[in-house]
Amino acid sequence: MRIALSQITTGPEPEQNLALLREQADRAAEAGARLVVFPEAAMACFGTPLGPIAEPLDGPWATEVRQIAKDAGLVVVAGMFTPAPDGRVANTLLATGPGVETSYDKIHLYDAFGFAESKTVAPGSQVVTFDLDGVRIGLATCYDVRFPELFRAHADAGAVLSVLPASWGAGPGKREQWDLLTRARALDATVWLAAVGQADPAASGRTTTTSAPTGIGHSALIGPDGTVRERLDAEPGLLVGEVDTEEVAAVRRSVAVLDNRRLGVRP
Repeated sequence: MRIALSQITTGPEPEQNLALLREQADRAAEAGARLVVFPEAAMACFGTPLGPIAEPLDGPWATEVRQIAKDAGLVVVAGMFTPAPDGRVANTLLATGPGVETSYDKIHLYDAFGFAESKTVAPGSQVVTFDLDGVRIGLATCYDVRFPELFRAHADAGAVLSVLPASWGAGPGKREQWDLLTRARALDATVWLAAVGQADPAASGRTTTTSAPTGIGHSALIGPDGTVRERLDAEPGLLVGEVDTEEVAAVRRSVAVLDNRRLGVRP
């Protein structure tokens, strides 16, 4: 399966970001991709007040994303914000396109490094996968990458690819942690991992004064053996790569970490 990782820098205006998503989806389709993955907060960058922009999954922003996917003839995964029952919002991934319609609410909230996502964002609770061209794909978001059990749950549900939209926080050692964690999650769940971050705003020519996590770039397509197959740098870019699903079976035969588990094994 050919997939595209769209590393962009979104701004605070959801409508303006839709134009960027459309342009990138069209480029991905021209490259033959069946799936294009956008970062977390593709709807609006962090540092934007989230309550006023949050919309339900049948609202105008998501509806336009569906139209973008339909027009391009591929499946789109994009990060947005939806209203939560308690007055907060959910940090939601919308997956939509021909034969696909589902969403995932981020389970693990970024209450770390001095940032408290849970003040404005309510956590999700459901593991979500979807099927595209006979390939099962799991959904995860940013800080989820620090929790290997989620990616093993994808594998237990039959996924051979996990997609990880993110808006990674900058800071000392954070790039190294991103690299380590993304490779580890692919390796310990023996899945392909498409880790798609917001580009570094500075590399996009934008000045930011917020302490919110606004991205560092370095999106990567990682094989089920934990090796990086393709990677972007800090600036915006579109990475198109091939996911060989048969390689997952080969790696699992060689290193059967899922079968060899003794702790946390599914019932």
